[in-house]
Amino acid sequence: MNNITLEKLQQLDQQDPSAHLRDLFDLPETMIYLDGNSLGALPKHTNARLQEVVQQQWGQSLIQSWNTHAWMQKPTQLGDRIGKFIGAATEQVLVCDTTSVNIFKLAAAAVAMQPERSKVITETGNFATDLYLLQGLERMLGDKIQIVALPREQALDAIDDDTALVLLTHVHYKTGAMWDMPEVTRQAHAAGALMMWDLCHSVGAMQVELDACKADYAVGCTYKYLNGGPGSPAFLYVAKRHQALLQQPLTGWLGHARPFSFEDQYEAAPGIEQAMCGTPPVLANAALECALEIFEQADINLLRSKAQQLGDVFIQLAQVHCPEFGLASPTDASLRGNQVSLTHPQGYAIMQNLIARGIVGDFRAPDILRFGFAPLYVRYQDIWHTVQTLADIMATGSWQEAQYNQRQAVT
Repeated sequence: MNNITLEKLQQLDQQDPSAHLRDLFDLPETMIYLDGNSLGALPKHTNARLQEVVQQQWGQSLIQSWNTHAWMQKPTQLGDRIGKFIGAATEQVLVCDTTSVNIFKLAAAAVAMQPERSKVITETGNFATDLYLLQGLERMLGDKIQIVALPREQALDAIDDDTALVLLTHVHYKTGAMWDMPEVTRQAHAAGALMMWDLCHSVGAMQVELDACKADYAVGCTYKYLNGGPGSPAFLYVAKRHQALLQQPLTGWLGHARPFSFEDQYEAAPGIEQAMCGTPPVLANAALECALEIFEQADINLLRSKAQQLGDVFIQLAQVHCPEFGLASPTDASLRGNQVSLTHPQGYAIMQNLIARGIVGDFRAPDILRFGFAPLYVRYQDIWHTVQTLADIMATGSWQEAQYNQRQAVT
């Protein structure tokens, strides 16, 4: 877009076919929220739904609600609904546990399926929990496996005939850079390795096609672009062709074929439900259900196109008005998730100053300022105001004030 002006961006907002969906979120009027890639906004009807679940289902029906309100079925029901956004046919996605727990379960299962192979390949510099969990699995299994963690540009070259599993995050949490999912999956399979994708920064941001690219496993969270709420449950995907041989290590009672028989010997459920471990989080599942109801009113491909354009506008404006910053994200929108990351040595203080001015992004060490463009509620005009405010902060040097340089526990 050439000669970007506020008036042109306001026109785009008026023409946006998804603009009405913004009204479904409870957003502070004085805030521009660009951190939906970390915690999504609150759907307006979530509060009433939770009150109903608490007061009526829990308060009045009590334990009967496991049957009368299908509490026990929510993990599979919600899983099938999420499956539509990640290209997964029914009975392959389960909402349960956390992303971290699900990574451990599926990585252990993948290694067990490939006992003649020892290598698990992942990349360094990405979100740390993936690597931490693999390191924990390595400590547990000893010399049976070897974690090979390499920089992004070297990771794929390490895939060989001793590779059991490749675990990669589809969209990089710092830079927004995207892997070519079909091609990387094909490369892993060509070497006989299994492929697991971390979709935390993909689900709800763009359509993913797990079945079409023949992915083996996937995990993801629901509190970012899906707007499920802080601490909302994660999900996992196991391709149906692997379910009969799945051996996940956390064999909790709800993964049993007959959990209410309370047998002493574990016997895995026959399908995706064998990936269950503990009791479903009923209140969190209710909040997630509200969020999915909004997504199901939208066209995910139109949302993705809007987010790409929002990112392009941000990059163009930042390069003109904020030359002090580096760009950590790809300029090609097709290679970038729904975020743009700038770099600056004093990024933390600058972001704190920006937040104090009512524009919320976040910071990732050592020098990344992240701006997430959740297209359900971020407007084109928000990009203009963000860049102009950032330019003013740099021009005045206000970020140097002591209050913005005091590190908080959560950045």
